[in-house]
Amino acid sequence: MKKRIISVAIVVLIIIVSIVIIKSTSNGMKYKIGIAQFAAHASLDTCRKGFIEGLKQDGIIEGKNLKIEYQNANSDGGTANLISNTFISHNNDLLLGIATPMAQSLYNVAQNTDVPVLFLAVTFPESAGLIDGNVTGTSDRFSPDKRLQLIKSIIPNVKKIGVIHSTSEINADYSLKELQDVADKYDVQIIDKGISSSGELQLAAESIAKEVDCFCLVIDNTITASVSVLIDVANRNNIPVFCNEENEVKLGGLACDGIDYYNLGIETGKMASKILKGERKASEMKYECIEDTKIYINTNTFKMLNINIPNDLLDKSVDVINND
Repeated sequence: MKKRIISVAIVVLIIIVSIVIIKSTSNGMKYKIGIAQFAAHASLDTCRKGFIEGLKQDGIIEGKNLKIEYQNANSDGGTANLISNTFISHNNDLLLGIATPMAQSLYNVAQNTDVPVLFLAVTFPESAGLIDGNVTGTSDRFSPDKRLQLIKSIIPNVKKIGVIHSTSEINADYSLKELQDVADKYDVQIIDKGISSSGELQLAAESIAKEVDCFCLVIDNTITASVSVLIDVANRNNIPVFCNEENEVKLGGLACDGIDYYNLGIETGKMASKILKGERKASEMKYECIEDTKIYINTNTFKMLNINIPNDLLDKSVDVINND
């Protein structure tokens, strides 16, 4: 009788332990990702949200089978390097770098490990050195021809276009060069002004506002993070700002012909899914670009600057933003 009681107790104990183990396993996360973002601004935030959505669509869901460790470098290179080293020490299954400087930092730290690195919103992956090794991702490279065509369609007599750019971001340097390379084709001159930090943005914008017909943004995290400063200077001088994407137009920019950063994030999330599930290796995947763009216009800014919206522009696929 005593042996029988002991046997029953052992069986019950085994059942209890098994239930605890199963519960513990179900509460555990199958995947762990480190997401590092270089700057705090709407474009990159949209990318990150799209990335998480792309994973979700493939069954990898935060809080269910995915743990995400997120950090933002706030446009500081030293902080970016600190985040990268921390992420490597935390045994993440995959690292995502949003924007060029962050992706470069993660890649430099991870290249002697087995941890795959994905990049998101990196404009020129080749120039950034993000081609060889266990790395892949998506590019937000824009067409300089589309940008200047949009400007000319709204301001036919434009002659001088102002570009403020960060001297510490390779993506800004190359974006500027691409505009300069096609400027003669559209009979315009690019007036550029370099800055080393966002604190110099207002003074730089004011210094060339009187000599340009409009401002044009390039892919530049330093400028984008403080774009409202540039837009304020431009509006006070009655000149428009042509933007990279929708969020900048919402802040008072005139127009843009840009990609959908949310969709860019989704595509990157689906790439990450394949890597996490063991279906593909990052080293075997070519980076991807989104070719489709959409025109956004801010009707309030058109009215404030007394600029007419061309009829042929309205005939195209345009999203109208009205801040009233």
